[in-house]
Amino acid sequence: MGWWRLGADTLAGGRFVISPLAETVASLHTLHAGRAGHPGERQWLADRLPAYRARLAAEPLDALLVRAAISPTWNADFLTPTPYGDGERCFEEEVEAVRATTPEAALADLAVSVGGPVPEPLRSARDLPERLAALLDWVWRETVLPDWPRRRRVLEADVTARTARLARDGWAAALDELCPGRMRWLGDGRLQVNPRDYPPRSVTGGRLLLVPVTPVAGWVSWEAPGETVERCAIVYACAGVLADRSGPEVPQALGTLLGPARAGVLLRLEAPLSTSQLVALTGQGLGSVGRHLKVLHDAGLVRRTRAGRSVLYDWTEAGAVLVRAGR
Repeated sequence: MGWWRLGADTLAGGRFVISPLAETVASLHTLHAGRAGHPGERQWLADRLPAYRARLAAEPLDALLVRAAISPTWNADFLTPTPYGDGERCFEEEVEAVRATTPEAALADLAVSVGGPVPEPLRSARDLPERLAALLDWVWRETVLPDWPRRRRVLEADVTARTARLARDGWAAALDELCPGRMRWLGDGRLQVNPRDYPPRSVTGGRLLLVPVTPVAGWVSWEAPGETVERCAIVYACAGVLADRSGPEVPQALGTLLGPARAGVLLRLEAPLSTSQLVALTGQGLGSVGRHLKVLHDAGLVRRTRAGRSVLYDWTEAGAVLVRAGR
């Protein structure tokens, strides 16, 4: 298995980061696969996939580049630069890291992702970083940017929920939930980052960044100018209940009991969310969501907790039993 050794200072300095570039790369993964990772992506993919395929058909070298850069075992490193973690940067700032890659470094990264010599005509091309940056710019403008405000609210909701879990249960529990089945805390400062047979890596002293994306995609990256890792990132998929634009399906019995809108609010609260996040995720008005939360709270189905300046709601034990019974 591939695992990292994390020092106490690395964990203490860990933080969540929203990255427009990571969201774009994850969307490129979905377009490349040609299948939706969850129901909320189906319409988006149906709308965007024909234009993406036409874009690659017009640029055959770009199509070869994507196939080489995205492999089942490893992404080419210059496709997934590690965010800086010093505040959110815009897409145009982030993609410069891709564009600034030297042709030699790009070929070396592709050799790792393809698991052998880079085939022609990619091997002879001298503009691969610029080509990849231009393709990512197209994916951002044509498929992500039109929906970015909603995506950003979903990402913020995920960060809020996981921060609350971190405060309640600690780093081991929070890391175990990031990528179920792939990532887990092993103890003794060791974090399994994937199930593959990669050599261990020490990131002690580096900065740990946790980066959510709405598509079902994930990877790890690190920046090590010398022998020491300066910063490392774990890119993970948002909780499905948040990323799915259509929201959880309301069981008929639960909808009859509470009303469809109120039941929809309750179903979203498996992870702690604020009123404003529920407004963004459900599409209901602030007043309506507030009234639903008051009724659910008075009935003992949800509880309120404070996380910084936010008031978060999630299920009580009674609320969890009701939802599971309804399902």
